[in-house]
Amino acid sequence: MQDHLQITFRGMSPCPAIELLVRERAERLERAGSRIQRCQVVVDQPHRHQHKGSSFCVRLDITTPEDEVVVTREPEARCSHEPLQNAIRGAFDAAARQLEARTERRRAV
Repeated sequence: MQDHLQITFRGMSPCPAIELLVRERAERLERAGSRIQRCQVVVDQPHRHQHKGSSFCVRLDITTPEDEVVVTREPEARCSHEPLQNAIRGAFDAAARQLEARTERRRAV
């Protein structure tokens, strides 16, 4: 997976701990049986100057032989200061659910 994983940080400096978390979650997705050809992760801290605290967006673009899964995790208004680790976990969990649902649909046909 390491060859197919691309991590981009926008509006913030790269963080080794966050990069490690992303790599671990991507490996977990692949071990779960997803045939991932490419996984592009964008960690964004938009509009830093307008917020007190931190607000992060995480976007996953995952390509498999059958299709592409795109997940965007943005902070909600009521929870605008969600920790980055939670946003990353939430995005990968959503991607895992989508990949599993698509696999189930293909098996049912």
